[in-house]
Amino acid sequence: MAIVSVQHLSKQFGSFSAVNDLSFTVEAGDVYGFLGQNGAGKSTTIRMLMTLIAPTAGSIKVFDMPLATHRKEILQQIGAVIEKPDVYKYLSAYDNLRLFARLSGLQLSRKQLMDQLEMVGLAERGYDTVRTFSQGMKQRLGIAIALVHNPQLIVLDEPTNGLDPQGIADIRNLILRLSREWKKTVIVSSHLLSEIEQIATRVLIIDKGKKIVEGSAADLFDPAQTLVELTTTDSSFAWNSLQQSQWAGVLKEQRGAQIILQLHRNDIPELHKALVQMQIGVISLQLKHSLEDYFLQVTAGKQHVDAFSN
Repeated sequence: MAIVSVQHLSKQFGSFSAVNDLSFTVEAGDVYGFLGQNGAGKSTTIRMLMTLIAPTAGSIKVFDMPLATHRKEILQQIGAVIEKPDVYKYLSAYDNLRLFARLSGLQLSRKQLMDQLEMVGLAERGYDTVRTFSQGMKQRLGIAIALVHNPQLIVLDEPTNGLDPQGIADIRNLILRLSREWKKTVIVSSHLLSEIEQIATRVLIIDKGKKIVEGSAADLFDPAQTLVELTTTDSSFAWNSLQQSQWAGVLKEQRGAQIILQLHRNDIPELHKALVQMQIGVISLQLKHSLEDYFLQVTAGKQHVDAFSN
């Protein structure tokens, strides 16, 4: 079931085209990774989805209802954190949550509010003032506020911006819990590609307002097409030895001191064993077929294709 359906969406600011004929679909249960370089049009798209700005052309359906004519009903089922969450720093986390619940027309019990804070890992700090919180804790409180009315769809715009590694890990784990335990559909815009790679079920990459590719995370990273970067003590010797071996067919290129091979992920242990047998001095053997490599490839190459529409 499609939770969000965007068709031929465009947004012009004067002569500048921020979003250009963009179409994509978010299915129920997705953790939908929304990726693009700075200025690609991600935030503009999210703001149109949240009705903060109006599109120049195109249509948006959410829960199978046109956003243009069913704004109130749709937004009642969406929770969002756009950039940094708006919280009152001199109130406690509990009082912030209670206040926003009332603004949503909800009268929640103390237990319900504390359960909400427990969900995002803040129950132990529930009565502390927000000004004592780290940025990661404020972000988790923002997500708790976005969840207070039990929405079906969660929209998170750069939720790990400015966080330390522990804060990033906390948000990542929370997003996974939202999807797996509470069966929420989540749209995540982020520039941290390695994080999206760990959590997304489907991915959309846009560049200069246009869709480059959309598809399942599994399809984006075909294990049979894994790129491996080999660094050795003598790259010329290694290249010549591999050319004369059964691995000649998987050699791609030599980049200075590195050799690039493309093979099935499951064959990497055998490759390592063969390198030792050929007395090639291995310094490192690294997987390069990651979301980051794929992202750089398609945005740099401007390959405007929908490779996974079949």
